[in-house]
Amino acid sequence: MRVLIVGASGGIGGAIVRELTSRNGNWVVHATCRNDSCFASNTSVSWHQVDICCEVQVEQLASQVGEVDWIINTVGVLHWDNFSPEKRLKQTSTEQLMESIQTNALPTLLIAKYFEANLKRSASPRLVTISARVGSIEDNRLGGWYSYRASKAALNMIIKTLSIEWGRTLKHASIFAFHPGTTDTDLSKPFQANVPSGKLFTAEYVAQALISVLNQSCKPGEETLNGKFIAYDGSEIPW
Repeated sequence: MRVLIVGASGGIGGAIVRELTSRNGNWVVHATCRNDSCFASNTSVSWHQVDICCEVQVEQLASQVGEVDWIINTVGVLHWDNFSPEKRLKQTSTEQLMESIQTNALPTLLIAKYFEANLKRSASPRLVTISARVGSIEDNRLGGWYSYRASKAALNMIIKTLSIEWGRTLKHASIFAFHPGTTDTDLSKPFQANVPSGKLFTAEYVAQALISVLNQSCKPGEETLNGKFIAYDGSEIPW
């Protein structure tokens, strides 16, 4: 099985790399990060230094990786030095919205565009991207977090739209969004205080849950996950 993990320097991405390379089986693992700091962390992995928001670099990555069965995109941003999730409309800014969309939504579109040919020969081509429940329009009951919600909703629409096209052109393919729950990573650390007991997951738990969903989707006779929004427990989330 040939797998590409995008964003392997992050908490969930790194956990997926460790989980796959620790399993028995014929796993060929490629992984990306923005700098070479993680290259020495696992020598059984083919590492690629890539800015996944740069179209030229994504195109080059596709030519380097070649044929692949699964692509798992874990790249995402919730907060950074100059921005945090907005509680009120007056806190919104053009810069924050555009940065959120570029990081949370654009990479999946670029990956799909340039890796479609790489996936075509696979018996079970899969593209899964980490999304978030707050990107669900139907599930939005609290408001706030304008940029993050909007960027994840844009990501979800890209996935849904792509699933329709690939349903016609890419045999046996499934592209879906995955909600990991609140995971103990740098992304969620400022917001963990109010997480209910038992609902703050380790990155290792999330990696195992995601791989389990992917494996289940590849079993003969299983209903396809193409175009769906799936939570860590296997339940479906409304778009």
